[in-house]
Amino acid sequence: MTKKSHLQEFSTSSGTTFARELRSQSTGAERLLWSKLRNRQLNGFKFRRQIPMGRYAVDFLCEEARLIIELDGGQHGDAISYDEIRTEWLNEKGYRVVRFWNNDVLNNIAGIWESLTLTLCFASSVPLSQGRGNLDQRRLKVPSPLGEG
Repeated sequence: MTKKSHLQEFSTSSGTTFARELRSQSTGAERLLWSKLRNRQLNGFKFRRQIPMGRYAVDFLCEEARLIIELDGGQHGDAISYDEIRTEWLNEKGYRVVRFWNNDVLNNIAGIWESLTLTLCFASSVPLSQGRGNLDQRRLKVPSPLGEG
């Protein structure tokens, strides 16, 4: 299995089309979080959004940290078993999945930012098993998502 083979089970054209469609239909919470993650604003980590992976599309992916961020709206309350199966599959591929409710992103972006910073700090200081490699030991600081300080 090549490094990227699990990233895209869709054919190239259908995966790209699907990802574009998802990006064009982003929720307010997805747009807000993306405005904070894009352009390596979170301690230099590169994030991509709406990435096809196997049968799924993930909201945000940081390949370097093997981190997936999923935002859940009210519809996810009924899809818990689906989300658990999906998360298990992603974990088996070597990714850590963190989930936030849309309302939390919209109402507490500073708390989400701090949580993500701590998650990335943990990911960069603990060796990952099964050939996932180590991140460089960058010094992580907690930048404000509001552009302050």
